[in-house]
Amino acid sequence: MKQETECACHRTKERTEQEYKDLIHRLNRIEGQIRGIKGMVEKDAYCTDILIQVSAVTAALNSFNRVLLENHIKTCVTRNIKEGKEETVDELLVTLQKLMK
Repeated sequence: MKQETECACHRTKERTEQEYKDLIHRLNRIEGQIRGIKGMVEKDAYCTDILIQVSAVTAALNSFNRVLLENHIKTCVTRNIKEGKEETVDELLVTLQKLMK
């Protein structure tokens, strides 16, 4: 697990062991799905079959984002607001705008 520190160059977040395992598990599944799609392209699979698999990956990535965002709001955002770091709300709004493109 990574240690949480803040500096001008980069920030990190310490995650619980369970949060870490869940995120890595989700990413490993997504990575496997991507490899499967690549294999489908290499084997000249039918377009709609590939599109359905791409849709599944998109849904998995959206789910990953929801879990990560929920954890971020419950930990980092909440802590920063309690510490008086009002700019955290603006940062969250910018992040949400990027996610909703």
